[in-house]
Amino acid sequence: MYIKQAYKSLHDSWRYILGVLVVFIGWQFIGAVPLIAAIFLKGNGMKVLGSGEIGAMADHLGANSFLFYMLLTFVIGLVSLLIWTKFVHLQPVKELTTSRRKIDWNRIFFAFLLWGVVSAAMIFIGIYFAPEDYEFNFKLKPFLILAVIATLLIPLQTSMEEYFFRGYLMQGIGIAAKNRWLPLVITSILFGMMHIFNPEVAKLGYLIMVFYIGTGFLLGIMTLMDEGLELALGFHAANNLITALLVTADWTAFQTDSLYRDISDPELGWDVLIPVLIIYPILLLIFAKKYKWTDWKDRLVGSFEKPIVASIEDSSLTDSLIEHDYPKTNSED
Repeated sequence: MYIKQAYKSLHDSWRYILGVLVVFIGWQFIGAVPLIAAIFLKGNGMKVLGSGEIGAMADHLGANSFLFYMLLTFVIGLVSLLIWTKFVHLQPVKELTTSRRKIDWNRIFFAFLLWGVVSAAMIFIGIYFAPEDYEFNFKLKPFLILAVIATLLIPLQTSMEEYFFRGYLMQGIGIAAKNRWLPLVITSILFGMMHIFNPEVAKLGYLIMVFYIGTGFLLGIMTLMDEGLELALGFHAANNLITALLVTADWTAFQTDSLYRDISDPELGWDVLIPVLIIYPILLLIFAKKYKWTDWKDRLVGSFEKPIVASIEDSSLTDSLIEHDYPKTNSED
């Protein structure tokens, strides 16, 4: 089981508490140093940072430069997390990723392609039915630079969020609570709340949090039902990459030189529930059929016990006892 992978490594509560702090410092403070330095080197740094607006920073640095430095904060956060888990938890990346014998790249690519096609189709359908709301924004050189930055860094940005929320926190909270439902609920809400300072929330209102928290639950359900992060990694990368390349707006977190610019004055209504209540369940059914998911109740809300041979500290002692009590025999015996 995916959550119980953490028992194979050092899993004391203090390691997780300090780990969250270390990752947060790496992500939000050390990771922000290059961005802040770039803003000040360009001049009027205090004025730009004082505005607190993503649009002002993007205009100041240029959309592609700002995107690069913003994504770099997540890359530093991801590096902080992987270093901490490797050297403090002694946990290999594979065990933070999946309960399978090896990482299933086919799952990542399938989820990426499936959601990439669906999300691109929804964007183009919106443009077709409301062309007055969109402005064609294609400029060859800026778009090519955007494509390189986005292709290289957005999968790392989304991987940082997945490894932190659906990986590190899911496993840490899970082995503390010894159940599956509590880490699912907590990580989904935390993932949604992480977006509360996004400009979309200021523009559209707090009802958009239903979408963010709902997406957190989708990714958490994927992880628990599939016993690994692969599907969540692919879905999340496709979602952010397609959005960054195809459409942007002055009121979104991603300010990019995308193909189209949304120039409408958006209003958010109960249509925010459509992805959460209709599209996401259909997506889960597709995955369930393809990967033969069963036992939904136990995998999502069930409890579990700590294994007898639980961790690195215990295993060496256990091996010694086994050797002492049960001597090895020749293969012929």
